[in-house]
Amino acid sequence: MNKTPSQSVDWVKRIIDLKAKQDISPNVAIAICPPFTSLDRCATTLKGTDIAIGAQNLYFENEGAFTGEVSASMLKDLGLSYVIIGHSERRTIFHETDEQIHQKVRAAQALQLTPILCVGETLNERESDQTLVTIEKQISRALNSIVDSNLVIAYEPIWAIGTGKTATPEMAQEIHQFIRKLLQKQFNEKGQEVHILYGGSMKPDNAADLFSQPDINGGLIGGASLVAESFMDIIATTGIPLI
Repeated sequence: MNKTPSQSVDWVKRIIDLKAKQDISPNVAIAICPPFTSLDRCATTLKGTDIAIGAQNLYFENEGAFTGEVSASMLKDLGLSYVIIGHSERRTIFHETDEQIHQKVRAAQALQLTPILCVGETLNERESDQTLVTIEKQISRALNSIVDSNLVIAYEPIWAIGTGKTATPEMAQEIHQFIRKLLQKQFNEKGQEVHILYGGSMKPDNAADLFSQPDINGGLIGGASLVAESFMDIIATTGIPLI
């Protein structure tokens, strides 16, 4: 919940300008997910560029008496490509359940929006050796009976976000590799093609080491994206897809 519509448009224009001046690999995919209030103006500003746009959330019903919610069809009509689902803040602050997240994944895929499904463990879960149990539960429930592999997974170690604690690249790789195996079990060979992003306080100074890991296919960038230059510095460190 950052940036007014005017501030968001200024940020997007700065990103477009910086990208034009940098030698960014054509293999790098960039998507931004501004607040709902900024989506329309940002989508308009991004027309004609190769930068995609997504939303930070959606509701699983297509229409009805759900005051304050936004549907997949509303997002699709704006020209969006992605939607973040199950972000750690949605789970912890707004108490979204695995079943609700499952319904949101279905709603997004039904309208060809690519879900960015977030999973991750708390500090208590990590310290009690429940990380793998938590990750498997979140993924299996969210993707229960899902056969469409058009999705992205974002691993968010909640304990490493804004706490000063950090996951080493090797720690992150271990979980990404575990997620890869779950996706291969779910989607067979197509599971290898699903991008798995790291979302645990990625910054310009740790991005390259994280991207060097074989199963880290990109980043879900939070606080470091608020400054356009910082966001583009992260992008410049990799030739693999980044969202």
